Amino acid sequence: MKELTSRSVYEHARALKKKEYSAVELTQAYLEEISRREAEIHAYISTNAEYALEQAKAADKRIAAGEGTALTGIPAGIKDNMCTKGIATTCASKMLADYVPPYDAHVIQRLQEAGYVLLGKLNMDEFAMGSTTENSAMGVTRNPRDPSRVPGGSSGGSAAAVAAGEAAYTLGSDTGGSIRQPAAFCGVVGMKPTYGRVSRYGLVAFASSLDQIGPLTRDVRDNALVLSAIAGHDRRDATCVDRPAEDYLASLDGGVAGMRIGLPEEFFGDGISADVKEAVLAAADTLAGMGAQLVQVKMPSLDYALSAYYVISSAEASSNLARFDGVRYGYRAADFADMEQLYQKSRSEGFGAEVKRRIMLGTFALSSGYYDAYYKKALQVRSLVRADFDSAFAKCDCILSPVAPTVAYKIGEKTSDPLEMYLGDAYSVPVNIAGVPALSMPCGSGEGGMPVGMQLIGPAFSEAMLYRAGYAFEMERKGE
Repeated sequence: MKELTSRSVYEHARALKKKEYSAVELTQAYLEEISRREAEIHAYISTNAEYALEQAKAADKRIAAGEGTALTGIPAGIKDNMCTKGIATTCASKMLADYVPPYDAHVIQRLQEAGYVLLGKLNMDEFAMGSTTENSAMGVTRNPRDPSRVPGGSSGGSAAAVAAGEAAYTLGSDTGGSIRQPAAFCGVVGMKPTYGRVSRYGLVAFASSLDQIGPLTRDVRDNALVLSAIAGHDRRDATCVDRPAEDYLASLDGGVAGMRIGLPEEFFGDGISADVKEAVLAAADTLAGMGAQLVQVKMPSLDYALSAYYVISSAEASSNLARFDGVRYGYRAADFADMEQLYQKSRSEGFGAEVKRRIMLGTFALSSGYYDAYYKKALQVRSLVRADFDSAFAKCDCILSPVAPTVAYKIGEKTSDPLEMYLGDAYSVPVNIAGVPALSMPCGSGEGGMPVGMQLIGPAFSEAMLYRAGYAFEMERKGE
């Protein structure tokens, strides 16, 4: 069964079509792998074998009738901040521990139409706030490459499940790097799409102007396949762009010859570890050897992007999480004297430390007398970051950079210093601030033999180009 769970989505699709094995057999293989590894990895918050096997049986019938798609019958895991009708969606928080949504997120509807199999809901940092998946009320997730290390976050469960062979692919959400950084730490591929490319309907909001849903997979082809299935317009999300759906597999084989790839000097200066810098620059040399042209670019506003991100995201989190008050739904304190105490106790007991920290920061930034000094200033920096990306893309087709300044570190190593942990997002948050797409993929190894991730960043709606460049690099490395 281990042989089945090490295959790609693309390989599964071909095998299921040829009836080399059934969707039920494939699902059973992944369920067995989950049973074998979950005690150590803890990628999942919940699983439902009976429901998954029912979906697999339906998928087999659909395939037999010749009505299957590329994802029909292929088992997946979903980050636990995307609503699944009749299935608990907890956001890894005590606040939503018993919440069962009455509707499906748009991406879930898309996957159901494609005939997917849901293995379960994946662990994450509470309300997607964190970089290690240590901020989960449901327990810590471990990196399958080295269980003593973090898998990254907040989509740590999503990345760990793919790396451990506990799902063929997963969905995560990315607010400031929460798909790309865990993908880099676990040695898998993750895409943060253009803002508005994938509907956020049914995604429990962290920071509404930054959040995006995207896929995590074993390789670039699989990633393109999954994004093709979930992307597209949704009238229920006012920020979702009305743009024709794309087949991201169509142009995978185009190569990088003649492509101009930018290297921002701000991403290769102080703060980056030597092993990560060496691996990413070696990847740049590989791309140059394949016919790409390397271009040096300057993006001075990136020095301020991290500060702006934490002000904007915390302000939006403060607003979005105000709805969790112990009255309408979610956790409610057992003992309270009046309405004010109900609010205080419910929120104090229901939220974890990191969520409280960001709510407090966001409330302060939005408060009277500080709004102009912090939130308004952060929005001005956001405009500068976008302008820097526009200027860079006038000189190059895409940008190559590290995903994180280090490889995955030890569990507990940075929990006592939140500011040090926040600095790890310096290379990923500018992408969310600008709303552009970025593809994270392995490019080498560093300290302890852990994976190093690089990201290819492109202009809005350039996912097809990023997949083409990423696929060319991936194929080149396989041939080495």
